[in-house]
Amino acid sequence: MTSQQKSQAQLIYLILAALFIASLVTSNLIFQKFFYWYPLNMEILDVKLFEISVGLLPYPITFLITDVLSEIYGRKKANQVVIAGIFASLFSLGIIYVSKYVPATEWSPVDNNTFNLVFGATPLAVLASMMAYLFAQFIDIRIYHFWKNYTKGKHLWLRNNFSTFASQFIDTLTVLLLLCSFEIIAWDKFGGLLVSGVIFKIFIAAIDTPLLYALVYGFRKKFNLKVGEEIHNFDS
Repeated sequence: MTSQQKSQAQLIYLILAALFIASLVTSNLIFQKFFYWYPLNMEILDVKLFEISVGLLPYPITFLITDVLSEIYGRKKANQVVIAGIFASLFSLGIIYVSKYVPATEWSPVDNNTFNLVFGATPLAVLASMMAYLFAQFIDIRIYHFWKNYTKGKHLWLRNNFSTFASQFIDTLTVLLLLCSFEIIAWDKFGGLLVSGVIFKIFIAAIDTPLLYALVYGFRKKFNLKVGEEIHNFDS
């Protein structure tokens, strides 16, 4: 690679890492608002389906980005971004925790009760999300590279969907178990949210496959990479 290509590869890596971290932190902050996934709102056996948290909206972006990083920059670089996301989430948790105990002024547009109502459950939610996130992301990257090695770099759709489907189910199951255990969400919502969350994430994973193909094709063309080849020395 030329020095210019190395600089471009490093810049793109930083941008993807920033988008990943922003999506992850945002999903943890906005998770308490739930909405119906129209027009699929329905009820089966007294279980309401397709009710999901707005926190799920940015979350699939993180899995798309780790798949791109795994494909182009390799497993090590993808894992580094995952770890950076953990530290960013914990750092935001610390800021929220301190902000919660700082008394609001009388004229503050957001008083103590409103702030605590919106962010009061965030520390436990972030903890639950991080535990689920650790399981899911590392499993996603491991499964992705298993299929990449097994197929010798071919069949991108296979490793993208297999890794994402498995990791998204583990993520949804783990975070809901923890949120219900912490009494942030009632247990009677568990089944509906699990089914709704998994279906939503699988749906998004399926439709983002063409986007992944386009991004990987663009990277390979830009950096003259062969199928299965990765960039390893862009920061050297």
